[in-house]
Amino acid sequence: MKHDEQEKIPLGIYIHIPFCIRKCAYCDFLSGPAQAEEQEAYVEALENEIRAGGGQAEGCLVRTVFFGGGTPSVLAGEQIVRLMAAVKSAFCVDEAAEISLEANPGTVTEEKLACWKEAGVNRLSFGLQSADDRELAMLGRIHTWEEFLDSWRLAEKAGFRNRNVDLMSALPGQTVRSWEKTLEKVTALEPEHLSAYSLIIEEGTPFYDRFGRENSPDRGTLPDEEAEREMYHLTKNFLERQGYLRYEISNYARPGFQCRHNRSYWEGIWYLGFGVGAASYIKEGTELVRRGNIADRGEYIRRIRSGNPVTGERTVVTLENQMEEFMFLGLRMDGGISFGQFFRRFGRPFGEVYGEITEQLKAQGLLRDTAEGVCLTELGTDVSNYVFQYYLL
Repeated sequence: MKHDEQEKIPLGIYIHIPFCIRKCAYCDFLSGPAQAEEQEAYVEALENEIRAGGGQAEGCLVRTVFFGGGTPSVLAGEQIVRLMAAVKSAFCVDEAAEISLEANPGTVTEEKLACWKEAGVNRLSFGLQSADDRELAMLGRIHTWEEFLDSWRLAEKAGFRNRNVDLMSALPGQTVRSWEKTLEKVTALEPEHLSAYSLIIEEGTPFYDRFGRENSPDRGTLPDEEAEREMYHLTKNFLERQGYLRYEISNYARPGFQCRHNRSYWEGIWYLGFGVGAASYIKEGTELVRRGNIADRGEYIRRIRSGNPVTGERTVVTLENQMEEFMFLGLRMDGGISFGQFFRRFGRPFGEVYGEITEQLKAQGLLRDTAEGVCLTELGTDVSNYVFQYYLL
C-alpha cells in the first residue's frame, strides 16, 4: 500500500441487488423476482448513484466492497463488471480490497465466474443454508445439495480461494444430528469461512403463518430452546476441531479468512450503501449520520433517472449512540472490546461510563476480563441480547 493510502480513512461499500429467482419462505429481505428489463434499468440506476457518490468519500480509501441481496448472482456477469467499474471510477479503492459477492447455487455459470474475476471479485459467499434436500425444499430454496456442489466445483475451477458458506440451524423438523450432518458435509469441502445462523421467524413471511403464531399449524415442529442451544454449542465445538475459529457470534473462519467487510460493521468503520433500501454510516460535515435509501424499486429507478435524491430516513448518531454501538457490536466479536480503544474514540475512561454495569455482568458470569478489556463468556454468548441491553445509555 502506498504511503498516502495509509493516511486515508477506511471505508466499506455495500451494493444491494434486490433480485432473486424466487422468494424463500422465511425471507423478509428487500428482494424479489424481476424481469431482465427491470434488472437492467436497476443496474443503470445503480451505476449513476455510485458515480455520483464519490464526493461523499473525500479522504477515504475503500477497503471492502460487498454485493448483497437478494441474489447478486442472478445478474448477468457483465452487469457486475459495470458496477465495479463505477465503484473504481468514483472512489479510491485499495489494491488489496476484499470484494465479496453473494451467490446462490443454481445461478452460477462459468461465464459469470469469469466476469466476476474480471471485475475484481475475490470472495464468494454461497447461500446454501442446509445440506439436506428435505430441509432445502421446506425453506423454499431453488437448489438441491447436488446443485450446490455443481456451483461449488465451478467456483473452485475458476480459481476462487476465499469462499464462505451460509448455513441455518433450528429449522422446523431439524434435529441435532441432521444439523451435524450438514456441518460434516460442508466442512468436507474445506471452505475458508462459515456463517451459521439460527432461523428467526419474521412477521410477514409464509414461515410466520406456518410456524410463528401461537396457533400456527406446524409450530410444534420447531426445535425447542434446549435443542437450539445444543446446536449452537455443537457448531462451535465441531468447527473448532475442523480448524475454524469463531471470531463473532455466528461466524467462523480459517486463519487469515475472517470477513473484513462484516468486521468493519462491528468495528464502527464508515460505510456507504448503494441501491434500494441500502444503509450508510458516514460523516456529513461535522455530524456522523446513519441514513437509508428508499425501499421501492420502481421509485428508486424513477428518482435516479430524474436526478432526485433516493435517501429516506436520516439519523444523527450521537456520542451516546456511538458508545452503545461500540459495546453491543464489539461484544459480538470473540475478542470483545478494548478499554484503550474506548478512551481513544470517545475521550472518556471506560469505567466512568460502563464500569458499574460491567462489574455486575462479570459477577453474573456473563463477561470476563481480557488483556485489553472484556468479552462475553460462553454463558454470556448464549444470552447475548440480555447482556447488550444493559449497555444502552
